[in-house]
Amino acid sequence: MKMWSGRFRQALDPGFERWQRSFEFDRRLLDQELAASGAHARALKDAEVLSTAELITILQGLARIGELAATSPAFLEDNEAEDVHHFVEKQLVALVGNVGYKLHSGRSRNEQIATDLRLYARGAIDQLRADLAEFARVLLARAEEAGSAAMPAYTHLQRAEPVLVSHWMLAYVEMCLRDAERLADCRKRLNLCPLGSGAVAGATLQLDRRGMAADLGFDGITTNSIDATSDRDFVLEFVNALSLIAMHLSRLAEEMIIFSSQEFGFVHLPEAYSTGSSAMPQKKNPDLLELTRGKAGRVIGSATTLLIAMKGLPLAYNKDLQETQEPLFDAAEVVLGLLPLVTGWMKAVEFGFERMQQAAQSGFMNAWAAATYLVGRGVPSRLAHEQVGKAVQLCMQKDCELQDLSLDELRTISSAFDPDFYNCLTLNAVLSIHDVPGGTAPGRVRQALIEAKQRIESIFEDIHANA
Repeated sequence: MKMWSGRFRQALDPGFERWQRSFEFDRRLLDQELAASGAHARALKDAEVLSTAELITILQGLARIGELAATSPAFLEDNEAEDVHHFVEKQLVALVGNVGYKLHSGRSRNEQIATDLRLYARGAIDQLRADLAEFARVLLARAEEAGSAAMPAYTHLQRAEPVLVSHWMLAYVEMCLRDAERLADCRKRLNLCPLGSGAVAGATLQLDRRGMAADLGFDGITTNSIDATSDRDFVLEFVNALSLIAMHLSRLAEEMIIFSSQEFGFVHLPEAYSTGSSAMPQKKNPDLLELTRGKAGRVIGSATTLLIAMKGLPLAYNKDLQETQEPLFDAAEVVLGLLPLVTGWMKAVEFGFERMQQAAQSGFMNAWAAATYLVGRGVPSRLAHEQVGKAVQLCMQKDCELQDLSLDELRTISSAFDPDFYNCLTLNAVLSIHDVPGGTAPGRVRQALIEAKQRIESIFEDIHANA
């Protein structure tokens, strides 16, 4: 029996019936549907719609559906069920008889799908935050392993200044922590229960909405039934957060791909996450990184799809909202699949610290430190910039570095240069000059490592508190 067929006299066109079904993809929501149905059944008992015996029968039937789905994949092969709601009702009636039809008393599929999607997104957020914290923990461990090793930092993909390798890795830790915080913020807004909102105007039975919300671990209830049944802001917000995670992973992947090339030699690709060429025997290709970069576009595309699907919908529920499910599922599954793999890659990768250290000491990356020296000698900043630029030009003509110029040569550019100038050009001096919070001075980076570890552990603590 369909959930809506009483008013119709003609059968659906078979092609249309197959085409409009969503069970093929919304079966992912079965666990959430069973949990929400259990909460609704208990509310029906409290409202005296179900007897105690009927409640027990329904709850046992729901539990049996969950067991069958977990142990027998064929159980979910149902060519008649329109959606996960229809599937549960259909199977429940098959297991417990007509009392199963009572479960739909006082509720609508409009509120059911809104509830299921919130539960799905909440569960995905909790897993993603744990995965992000683990990834950040691995990045932090690799940063600590790097010790005092330095490398070039780049702007415009041109060598800019030397930084500690650990400082570079901490940049990605910051991205992870922002992503985890963004997901936590999203979780706060979505963790409200729509059950009791009915189709659009609210339930027709006196159901304990707050009791159902507490039963499902929600922080409270939605406050407007029209909005609750048609709201997908939480889906858009969640998938946009996923697109930022995917973008951050893509940026890391791009940088690692570049740094693994022979031209850089900063990164040695782990074989467990690489493949070869069918034509060129020497090749080791960064497949995981390339797929990470490619899949980011897919997740960002899902975010765009959702915005376009929602932009023209009048209140309240419209069938268009069915089209918000697949972008959600796909984006969540892509990122949930990516994070453990990228974490494994980061554990396995080897860094060419010696090559990085050598690269950090050439290419005039001490030029700003040289200009800062002149500023300390009373030269106005803009003039100091100009004078060091001329020194760099002289070095290019002579094919040497700033520290290779003689004092006499330097004094043809500025009389402010003195013998102690060369002290400010060493790698340690250039690193140490950036002694501000957030800078790459060794002491600042050591403190940043400590603080990052505390922030990462606080994520795990928050996840456990919400469990």
